[in-house]
Amino acid sequence: MKNSILAALVLGVAFAVTAAAQVNPAISAVNSPVSRSVTTKSEAPREAAKTTRARVLNQTQKSPATNSQSANAESLQAHAKANFKNRTRLESLPAEVSTSDDTRVRSVTTLTAPVSEPKTAINNNVVAPNVNLNTNARTTAAPSPASSQIYRVGVGDVLDIQLNNNPSQESTLFTVLGGGMLEYPLAGSPLQVDGMTTSEIATKLRTRIKVFENPAVVVNVRDYASHAVIISGFVAAPGTKTLRREAVPLYALLAESLVLPDATRATVTRATGTISVDLKDSILSATLVLPGDVIKVLGSAAATEFFFVAGAVKLPGQKSYHSGLTLTQAILAAGGATNGAGGRVRVSRQGTDGRLVTEEFNLRKILDGKLADPLLQKDDRIELTAAN
Repeated sequence: MKNSILAALVLGVAFAVTAAAQVNPAISAVNSPVSRSVTTKSEAPREAAKTTRARVLNQTQKSPATNSQSANAESLQAHAKANFKNRTRLESLPAEVSTSDDTRVRSVTTLTAPVSEPKTAINNNVVAPNVNLNTNARTTAAPSPASSQIYRVGVGDVLDIQLNNNPSQESTLFTVLGGGMLEYPLAGSPLQVDGMTTSEIATKLRTRIKVFENPAVVVNVRDYASHAVIISGFVAAPGTKTLRREAVPLYALLAESLVLPDATRATVTRATGTISVDLKDSILSATLVLPGDVIKVLGSAAATEFFFVAGAVKLPGQKSYHSGLTLTQAILAAGGATNGAGGRVRVSRQGTDGRLVTEEFNLRKILDGKLADPLLQKDDRIELTAAN
């Protein structure tokens, strides 16, 4: 019995050893291809890389001249790799981001690529305006001086002639005589200056003065007398007014004459006809007044009260009466006294019995302030006597 048990144990052990021997070769046979494939894949690139590197080193050592070419090739490969990486990164981004970047790149490329065409367009746009401006500058004529900005000398004007080269203390005032002649001692014979401006007179004097070399002459008008107008009607200071320009706006003359509040219109009479002006119209009020014009300022309604002027006055006749009118104002409303007027004024007034009562006044004493300026009444008759 014991022997049979031992024999069974020995047979079991032998069977186990035999099975183990058969299993190990199978496992090793299965694992061997895997290990060989792994080894081959891992070692082959290393060997190839070593071989390529050795070949490159050998070529570099043998041919130094080709070193730069290989460097350039490597740099190109590096750029290609970078571009490939960037493209890979863009492709990995969302579709919206990639599309916007691509659009931006295309827009920048479009703007910067055609360089020559924008330069040509810009040059054309710059040159064209300059040409237009130059053309306008050549075709536009300089405006002539307005008549309200110049003054032409006439008879009776007093000129102040300054000569910087002359240290003399003599008077520099000279009056324009009849016929428009100016007598200036250093200029020799009299000069015709009527209708000339002060700058033109100064230029003429420089050519006539021979005492000094290049004389510095300055001419100004001290007293204005040749440009006169007459204003009457609804103004507090009627009479003769002197202009300091060839023409002045009507509103400036009315301001000097102290137009009354009741004034609504005016008439400007000259050789070419009569101009009617509505004083409420700012454009018509700027009508230019010329030397020799006669201006009459009218009220809102036709005057119903009058006085009458005769004798040595410039504008005799019927005149509009208003309360508070004085004798001197009445004479001024008639244009003022003439050169041949005397100093006596007769004022005739109708009495209660219908007869005229006449009173005589000394005009010179009234103007000198020695006598009061008498008030007039409607329908008074005023006569300025002539000098004997």
